[in-house]
Amino acid sequence: MNRSGQEKTYEGGKAVALNPEQLLERSVMSCLLWEKAFYEDGEEIVDRIRDIIPACTPYFVANLAVKARKEMYLRHTPLLIANYMAGLDDFKHYVPHVLEEICDRPDQLTEFLAIYWMNGKVPIAACIKRGLAAAFKHFNEYQLAKWNRDEPIKLRDVMFLTHPKPENSEQAALWKKLANNDLEAPDTWEVALSGGADKKETFERLLREKKLGGMATIMNLRNMIESGVEVELIRQRMQAGLGRVLPFRFITAARYVPEIEDILEIGMQKSIENIEPMPGKTILLVDVSGSMDWALSKNGMTTKMDAANGLAILLRGLCANIKIYSFSKKCIRIPNRSGFALSDAIVNSQKHISTCAGEAIKSIYNEKDEKADRFIMITDEQFQDNIDASQVSALANNVYTINVASESRGVTYNRPWIHIDGWSEKVVDFIKASEE
Repeated sequence: MNRSGQEKTYEGGKAVALNPEQLLERSVMSCLLWEKAFYEDGEEIVDRIRDIIPACTPYFVANLAVKARKEMYLRHTPLLIANYMAGLDDFKHYVPHVLEEICDRPDQLTEFLAIYWMNGKVPIAACIKRGLAAAFKHFNEYQLAKWNRDEPIKLRDVMFLTHPKPENSEQAALWKKLANNDLEAPDTWEVALSGGADKKETFERLLREKKLGGMATIMNLRNMIESGVEVELIRQRMQAGLGRVLPFRFITAARYVPEIEDILEIGMQKSIENIEPMPGKTILLVDVSGSMDWALSKNGMTTKMDAANGLAILLRGLCANIKIYSFSKKCIRIPNRSGFALSDAIVNSQKHISTCAGEAIKSIYNEKDEKADRFIMITDEQFQDNIDASQVSALANNVYTINVASESRGVTYNRPWIHIDGWSEKVVDFIKASEE
């Protein structure tokens, strides 16, 4: 905020003063925990989440944590929210349900305790014990064995500390095996390779036997290509579909294994083929400013631009009648391509140097085209200029911003905008529900 009291974006455009729930949702839904954003430090974002939670209603915070896990597929930020909720009297009642919902993989039980004890070990609150115990009951032997790793906090530790009650004799026997470290080793690539198995033979066998999961496939493509895995097996795996793998991950993978881009294209299209199309005319505007090139995590593999392009590819596949533009210093019309060709066209459309959203919208408005059913802008909202709301309203019947960043300063929260935070395919469901 400047001295006049007017909220500003980090690039100087007019921003909106957000209420606590808007600010919390903005901070959470694109947050990879403790990762530095372009304009803000990761610790600053975490501190803001902690400080805002008490100003929100408990139900809103509980629902947001579950939404962040189930719809945006975030792993650690929902755990952090549950941790802070457990320390607030008005919020404790919701913690058991939240933990049961967000701990849908066994390793999240141990990761939660790591967060809970990040400032030193303390007794575990009763509400946390109930939530972890409830979540513990949902896992079978394969899942427990897969994530039963030799780390400072182990799954058996969670079991001993929370005392879950087995629901039947089979579950009691399973938990006894966990306690005695007698779980049957799962047939996974991690177990095989840690045991000294040949990398090429291991991946080829798991692919043939259909035992390599979607995320394991996409994350190990470089390993597989470098070890000489038969490419046709990878193609068959892509054709079968990878399940809950978002389009931006295919874009990132193609950067590191460009020799199989055609195969990745198959997998990416397969991942979105069951999403219902969107009728009518769509205008899509994608931010290609310099901040969009910022890596989402320390490994530097995936950027905000990847997330935006993944959504653009998804929307292009769902909208038969669509016009696509990029904006940085200028507004550029993008050829109506699909898949990786569309991503390349967006990235290479202009230099990534400015964030002139107002000028871009003015340029589209000046085309005086027929009013669209929807206008969608994908951005981190750190605009240099201001947007004319009347021009936006004239472009389409429904106007959306998809924000792909956690920075605190936002613009598009007032009418006619409908604001969405996050970058999963669930944003499409939100748009459809809004229009229905």
